[in-house]
Amino acid sequence: MTGPLRERDGARELLAAETERARAGSGGLVLLQGATGTGRTSVLEDAVRDAAGRGLRVLRTRCSPEDSGVPFATVLQLLAPVPDFTDLVPDPDDRGSAARLWRLLYAYAAEGPLLLAVDDVHLADAPSLRWLREAVRRIDRLPVLLVASERSQYDIDPRGAGLAQSLPPSLVRTHTIAPLGDTAAAELVRAAFPAAGPEWTAECVRAGTGNPMLLHALLDDLGGPRPAGPVAADAAPPLPDTCAALYPGSYPAAVSWWLNSAGAATADVARCLAALEEAWPQESEGTQEVQEAQETQEAEETSETAGAQGTREAPQQWTGGGTADPVGPDVAGTLAEAAGADPARVTGWLTAMTRIGLLRPDSAGRPRFAHRLLRDAVLTGWPTARRGAAHLVAAEAILRRGERVEAVAAHLLRAPGVGLPWALRVLRDAATVAVHDARPGAAARYLRRALDEPLSDGRRQQLLTELGSLEYASADGAVGIARLAEAQHLHAAPRDRVRAAVALGTALVGRGEVTTALEVLRRTEGSLDGHPGLTRTVRTATALLSDADLATRQETYRRLSESGRHAPELVGTASRALLVRYEATAGLISAGEAMIRVRALLAKPSDPLAEPFLLGTAAAVAEWADELDEAERLVDRGLAGCRHPALLHPMEDALLNTRADIAAARGDVARLISVRGDGAAVAARAQSGPSNRDAHVLMALVHAGRSEEAGRLADAFDLSRAPESWQLNRFLYARGVQRLAAGDPAGALHDFLECGRRQTAREVLSPVVTPWRTAVAQCRLALGGGQEALALATEELRLARVWNTPRTVGRALRVLGSATGGRRGLHLAEEAVDTLRDAPADAGMELVEALLAHGRQLLAAGERARARDRLREAADLAERKGGLRLLALAEQALREGGARVPAAARTGSGALTASERRIAELAAAGRTNTEIADLLHLARRTVETHLTSSYRKLGIRRRAELPATLDGPRSPAAAIPDPI
Repeated sequence: MTGPLRERDGARELLAAETERARAGSGGLVLLQGATGTGRTSVLEDAVRDAAGRGLRVLRTRCSPEDSGVPFATVLQLLAPVPDFTDLVPDPDDRGSAARLWRLLYAYAAEGPLLLAVDDVHLADAPSLRWLREAVRRIDRLPVLLVASERSQYDIDPRGAGLAQSLPPSLVRTHTIAPLGDTAAAELVRAAFPAAGPEWTAECVRAGTGNPMLLHALLDDLGGPRPAGPVAADAAPPLPDTCAALYPGSYPAAVSWWLNSAGAATADVARCLAALEEAWPQESEGTQEVQEAQETQEAEETSETAGAQGTREAPQQWTGGGTADPVGPDVAGTLAEAAGADPARVTGWLTAMTRIGLLRPDSAGRPRFAHRLLRDAVLTGWPTARRGAAHLVAAEAILRRGERVEAVAAHLLRAPGVGLPWALRVLRDAATVAVHDARPGAAARYLRRALDEPLSDGRRQQLLTELGSLEYASADGAVGIARLAEAQHLHAAPRDRVRAAVALGTALVGRGEVTTALEVLRRTEGSLDGHPGLTRTVRTATALLSDADLATRQETYRRLSESGRHAPELVGTASRALLVRYEATAGLISAGEAMIRVRALLAKPSDPLAEPFLLGTAAAVAEWADELDEAERLVDRGLAGCRHPALLHPMEDALLNTRADIAAARGDVARLISVRGDGAAVAARAQSGPSNRDAHVLMALVHAGRSEEAGRLADAFDLSRAPESWQLNRFLYARGVQRLAAGDPAGALHDFLECGRRQTAREVLSPVVTPWRTAVAQCRLALGGGQEALALATEELRLARVWNTPRTVGRALRVLGSATGGRRGLHLAEEAVDTLRDAPADAGMELVEALLAHGRQLLAAGERARARDRLREAADLAERKGGLRLLALAEQALREGGARVPAAARTGSGALTASERRIAELAAAGRTNTEIADLLHLARRTVETHLTSSYRKLGIRRRAELPATLDGPRSPAAAIPDPI
């Protein structure tokens, strides 16, 4: 694909002026310099046509590497068309041959103006170069213009002396042909593809790198035969990710020509850079291309003559340690080691290639090839073994310099097994870092590569256990289970066998294979003779995993209880904590007694393998006991123990569930909704059944008044196919809440009763987990069954007083008050409010519902003033917590009671309460939550709650957006707050 010359007006003007001088009898040399592919030959051809049009005779030749060893080959080819040329054969005396050739030229020039055109003069043989230099010294008084093109690109191997090196500057007119600017390159693209959009055009410009040869080759490929498909015939074809998809392959052939012209050393450095770039963090080309397309369009609107010098990036010097490069500050040094080249020349080459657009610095300062197609073309045909060797050298180099472990591991991923201890250490350390950063997929890649190193059975077993856990966590369950099963069959230390068994059991239970999981644990327990501590840990894991199967759970806890009574030495601290949890859910002990026992267990020494079980169980009991801050600390400690090392652990999911329980207890609606995931994530979970977190999200959506979303989530799971589990029971309860809020008390009654039946079968009688009795009572009241509602509420209050925490007792009192009615019911409702208001922890939405119920009963009793106070308090608290449904109910009750409800905005800065605005202004001023809490004498949790409510009202998601969304400038109060 060819086209008119662009951005070459300077060369044309110079050549035209020198041509006129030659016509006037004063010759000279015009030297056209430039990198490979920048169009030196095209400019030379244009000069030939222009000179012929002005009446000059033309002698021309093109130098070739094949002729470089033949003396005077270039000059003989140049003068061959002269009529008196007698096929002079150079003799051993170069001077004699040169003189005869000069006389021939002199005689020919005497007949009229003459243009000598020599293309690629850098490839000329040495005698011809000497002859041409001597000719330049003589033709200044002759009508002879010599125009030569010369490659001036920076190579790793230094070039020899150029044509003009020993000539006086006064005899030479040098013009350097720069790469095309982005504007001119975009014009070429649009000339070939008029329908191309700015993004696609910018991407082609990047792939062409301002090099006309590469850009024309790319456009030739893109304009070739198209694969069958829905793309319109006149539409621009998408740029592929690999050169293999280009046809007929002009672009990779042009890149190969470019590499060959640069020499073997430069080609090796370029290929090493392309290989090493594969190991660097990927950057999105698309964002840069869109920005550059916009910049190109703006440049076109302001100037029609913007040239390469005006749009090309300034060069960057790639000196060791001089770039902000997280992969390795000394890119040039690493590249030099990988390619076996001179570091100084490599540094110069990187700078030169950036100047001509072949390389572009990324956001971290690393030199990258300008486009993925260019990088792929540079690597085309390079042996895989050579790539691997380059990555290995790079890994060793940056390891010596103390770079980040993942930077070293990224190169090892692309190198074969090396059998050196440092390689295995690096890969495992990189996996640890990735796990810490919550990137299980990356950690799995490092461990898969680690398996290629020579390993003992014990070390391989450890790696397989970690890798299987990570693969399972990365949604590759079948592969993960296969890895864990393989680990089970390798010889390993007893502690490692226990880790593998617990991980495999967790994975199997997650796939619904509870029986198989428990059998794995029993076999492992039987192989641990002489290791009582490990045996107790396996029994604890068995007890926890048995929660997934009703019959097994009952038998497991029966045996555990008997062992605790008759052989307490066989029951570890974690198993004792599980027994406390069991007794709490069975309604056998109080919260105070449970916490005394749990805290005593936490104070005892614990085996690291068993500690997550203890912490997770203690966290659940603490949350039920309204010790929410303590529960949160235990969750954090437990999760840290589960994730280091990165092994599947049954307690990790339990801890995450407890974290959701804590958020629900505090009424943190926004936090719960934020963890629901997108539709695809919900659909993926639909096969295995809903989780406890799904239940909390569903109830949070109901509280937030997002009824349609709540309905979609409730319908996303086919509960008739869901496996039996306590999490299914929690979701049944949540769906009942959603149905009752949607005006379907009959459907809600069915869900609550089914939840109660299942929980009772599991011996979970306490309302601390699922208060299904009061939920059924509310449905019965809605359907007219007062006596049944009263009986159920009374029974729940009895069980709640056994556990005796404000949330359980307050809820039961509220519903019993509604079921009782009259003055007695009013007293019970007031007692519910007082109980929840005096709770040591945030009572969450329970206090809002208690205030609302008491307010309604006060209205019914004719006490409108007290009712309004209660309802206004309920409305304010519901608004701060994001409970828009309860807020609407409170405002409705206020209107029914004759109170005026202000039509306040529910969104925007006008919806903020005074406290919310004060806290939001402090946050916008840069204060941390802790600083705000200290300044305003509030609990940190209160600050977080107010900010969450402010974010919701302002329609933002992060702190940095606050200044732009708060109306008007912040007042000085943001710096010195008023006390509240």
